[in-house]
Amino acid sequence: MESRGLKIGICGGTFDPIHLGHLAIAELVRCEFNLDKVLFIPSGMPPHKDLRIVTDAIHRLNMVKCAVSTNPYFEVVSVETQRQGYSYTVDTLKELHEMYQPDTQFYYIIGADVVMDLLTWKSAEEVFGLTKFIAVMRPGFLDEEFDAQIKALRNKFNIDITSFEAPLIEISSTFIRNRIIKNQSVKYLVNECVEEYIKNNNLYL
Repeated sequence: MESRGLKIGICGGTFDPIHLGHLAIAELVRCEFNLDKVLFIPSGMPPHKDLRIVTDAIHRLNMVKCAVSTNPYFEVVSVETQRQGYSYTVDTLKELHEMYQPDTQFYYIIGADVVMDLLTWKSAEEVFGLTKFIAVMRPGFLDEEFDAQIKALRNKFNIDITSFEAPLIEISSTFIRNRIIKNQSVKYLVNECVEEYIKNNNLYL
């Protein structure tokens, strides 16, 4: 029986901190698209963030490591936190292609809102040739601008992008940080090990 190339999902982000919403969406996508694994890639120096308020990369990396440790299909990749300078997706994808066999297929998992910003990514057209995209949207999501953007990207750039409905999980890293600042519980919003790590390292205070 001829073996197929690996199908690998990619979850990139600041993960400041990683929360249960990130994990739930990744697992839903993994199962729906029959992915062999999902890579979680914390950004090092994200160009779109105010670096003065972004938690040190080593802390964000450690939180992701403990958060995904109980899922054998999840894996942490530290290429961006180890990279000097800003973290760009095009550079990360090139590194991943060097790390895996040529017939590996990559699926970049993004929120539906990110679809509108894809053309602003560095070397966007090159990115489109290096990965497929899965755009996660809430059930019943209907947006003419979103649909028009996907059609335009497919027609003009031959981008491989699939939309996927997933339950809306109203958790954000900002919401979690604000609760910690107010000394409020974040139990059931983050993994227990992430909650413990935040406490032990006095993060977000």
